[in-house]
Amino acid sequence: MNASNASVQPVEETPTTDGGDAPIVRMKDIEGMPGTRGGLALRCFQFGFAVAAFAVMAASSDFPSVSAFSYLVAAAGLQGLWSLSLAVIDIYALLVKRSLQNRPIVSFFAVGDGVTTTLTFAAACACAGITVLINNDLDLCSVNDCVQLQSATAMAFLCWFITLPSFFFNFWSLASR
Repeated sequence: MNASNASVQPVEETPTTDGGDAPIVRMKDIEGMPGTRGGLALRCFQFGFAVAAFAVMAASSDFPSVSAFSYLVAAAGLQGLWSLSLAVIDIYALLVKRSLQNRPIVSFFAVGDGVTTTLTFAAACACAGITVLINNDLDLCSVNDCVQLQSATAMAFLCWFITLPSFFFNFWSLASR
C-alpha cells in the first residue's frame, strides 16, 4: 500500500527588530469611535443636550397641545436613553480595554445612531417650524413661552449636531471593513 504520511516541516520564527514588548497600536481606533474616550465624550454631550431638550420642552405648558412638541419630547427621550446606554457600554469597554470594532456591534451602533439622528433632526425641524410660526407669523409669544420653546429646539439641534459625528464614525467604520 502506497499511502503518504503527513510530515511537518519546521519553520523558523523570524526575529523581530524592535525591543520585544512594544505596545500594540490599533490604527482603526480613531477618537470618536465606540470604545474610545472621544466616543464617550460624544455620548455624554449627546445625553446632556437630549436631556436638556427633553426637560425644557416638557416643562413648557404648550407641549401637550402641539404634536411637534410632543414628538420632540419623545425623540429627545429616546436619544437620551440611547446615548446613556452607549455611554455605559463605552465606559465598560474603556475600563476592560476591549475594542468595540467587530462587525455586529458596529452595525448595531450605526443603525441605532442613524435612527436616533434622523428622529432628532426631524423633531428639531418640526419644532423650529412651529416656533417660527408662533413667533414671527402669529405674534403669539405673549401667550406662549417662545424663549422656552426656542431653547428646547436649539438643544435638539445641538443634540443632532453632536450625534451626527457618532453616526458617521460608525458608518465609516462599518463601510471600511
